[in-house]
Amino acid sequence: MIAAQPYNRPNMKSDKKIAENHFKQSLRRGEKQVGIWITLYSTDCAELLSGADFDWMLFDMEHTCNDPTQVIEMLRAANGSPSEPVVRIPWRDPAIMKRLLDSGVRTFMVPFIQNAEEAAAVISSTRYPPHGIRGVNGTMRANGYGRARIDYQKRYADEICVIVQVETPEAIANIPAIGAVDGVDAIFVGPNDLAANMGLYGQTSHSAVKSAIQEALALIQSTGKAAGILNYNNQEALELFNQGYAMIAVGSDAGLLVRHADELRNSFTAVKRARLAT
Repeated sequence: MIAAQPYNRPNMKSDKKIAENHFKQSLRRGEKQVGIWITLYSTDCAELLSGADFDWMLFDMEHTCNDPTQVIEMLRAANGSPSEPVVRIPWRDPAIMKRLLDSGVRTFMVPFIQNAEEAAAVISSTRYPPHGIRGVNGTMRANGYGRARIDYQKRYADEICVIVQVETPEAIANIPAIGAVDGVDAIFVGPNDLAANMGLYGQTSHSAVKSAIQEALALIQSTGKAAGILNYNNQEALELFNQGYAMIAVGSDAGLLVRHADELRNSFTAVKRARLAT
């Protein structure tokens, strides 16, 4: 009879370091950050766009069917790029944030934050007790599967970046309180939802919406936090940068495909007309 041998668990070395979040530090220094929005689930697309070296790439989970596993696959495809991966979660759900945090996501955009209490709850989801409610996982992608466990325990909060979205007049009025929440790194204006919540759906160029966007910028700047927005018009985006917005999404994967596909096809309209005339 063979006797079972006792198993002595080896001590895992934990002397590696986690990477610094240069995007977060750039925002703190007030440096302008140009970004692109990723909506399509495609590792090829993520890899292709990562080579364009935008300052940040946002992987959207709010207005897509992308799940955490798909997002991590795309992040792996874009690994090695200087672009900081930002993940917009579908809602301020601690369970979703926990899974993504453990998987190595460190920069988040959180939609539809209305007040300081909601912002504080988001930050709590990213912090371990006693500073928050995040559950502990000792062997995960975020800490190099345990190889950077010690450094992660010391520095994880320094490298996590949280961007909250304000998308209603109520949220804009509450920007001073939202910006005062420790752990909020940037406040991002959602122009489309802002217009809709002002009763001006689809009218982001309306003077009232533009005025609200400028009011939001002034309030965000008064908090000392970075201001963000999206605008896919090149000239308008440059103007917003000049006005003081620090991070702007200037395009999306789907938008680029649609626009350039249409432009390419339209450049051959004469061929189509000649064919129809025969």
